Amino acid sequence: MDTRKIDKSAKAKKKVEALKGFYIHLTLYFLINTMLLVVKIIGTPYYGENFMGPIWHFSTFATWLIWGLGLAFHASKVFGFNPFFNKEWEKRQIDKYIEKDRKESKKYN
Repeated sequence: MDTRKIDKSAKAKKKVEALKGFYIHLTLYFLINTMLLVVKIIGTPYYGENFMGPIWHFSTFATWLIWGLGLAFHASKVFGFNPFFNKEWEKRQIDKYIEKDRKESKKYN
């Protein structure tokens, strides 16, 4: 079998596994955070608050927000979205170091 075909197959398999991992992460994010919200709402009469009280607590938002940030980073890795260190940034950095090296070599010539 051709080695290029094996490499492509391995890359595709790795990509599918990463995608599967992201979808599992996304599903767990919604299931667990929804379950935590339901538990807070059900526990409301015990604490003597109104229905919307536990929804507006910071702890309710904190789990969604902090875990959501982690999920966003996971998504950016899986889908290849990187607005800060993209290919253009890499090219500029490479050009910068090549130019710096060229100037250094001119000093000694």
